[in-house]
Amino acid sequence: MTEQHFSAHARTRTGRSHQGVGHVDEHHDERFTVVGNHLAQHSELSLTAIGLAVHIHSLRSGTLVGIKALAGKFPEGETRIASALRELETHGYLARTKERLPSGRIVTRTISYNKPRTRLAPRPPKPHDEPKRTPPPPPPSTPPVPTSPPQPEPPAPAPARDVLAALRTHDPRLHLGEQDVRRLAPAVATWLERGVAPDDVQRTLAAGMPKEGVRHPAAFLAHRLTALLPPPLPAARPGPPRPAPLQNCDDCDRAFRAPTPGRCRGCSVAHRALVAAAA
Repeated sequence: MTEQHFSAHARTRTGRSHQGVGHVDEHHDERFTVVGNHLAQHSELSLTAIGLAVHIHSLRSGTLVGIKALAGKFPEGETRIASALRELETHGYLARTKERLPSGRIVTRTISYNKPRTRLAPRPPKPHDEPKRTPPPPPPSTPPVPTSPPQPEPPAPAPARDVLAALRTHDPRLHLGEQDVRRLAPAVATWLERGVAPDDVQRTLAAGMPKEGVRHPAAFLAHRLTALLPPPLPAARPGPPRPAPLQNCDDCDRAFRAPTPGRCRGCSVAHRALVAAAA
């Protein structure tokens, strides 16, 4: 951040004005920091934030710039410094991220920008992201183009109907007609929805057949599908609650877990005590 020019000659420029501020500008050969007017004359930043940004720009890389470290240098106090840091983050002059060290300790990494970060331009939509356009209708003078009648689509596979149709392979007495299969398929679908495998449904329906035979297989299976229907599976128990996300304390800059940003427990207690004393 510090530039040195050993070969430059000292120059002095005096600007006089009958109104407003005048300037006496002297050339710096060493220990100076270049700051853009976009920061020095920022209309939305407080003077505290502008001064803090200039100070951070002038520091060497690796210098601690936490709230407590800055409050130990300047008289503004931790609350005003924390607010100024948030201003610089909002306007793109500062970025603070949390990192976990190999020891498990969580630290805050600060990056200072001498020019505010700009938002990235939105990427152009991919061809498959573009909305499909409906072709315009043909003009009235164009005769309609004859189209061939649509071919019926093959029926979708129905596991419940397959279960019923294959029952005769377990016992020939459970032979069903097409109408009986369609009528009983919804009841079998209920079994499948409750987690019963198709093979298990067939074994349950065909087990313990009466020795004298079955005169009406469809009525016999309808009774069993209703009488032996298993209960629904119990709902899955919710897992343990997830811990709250890490937040950065507005006062002491320490990491703590909470659903929303704010103060840590210690700073909250101290703040309430301060408010109560002021009242």
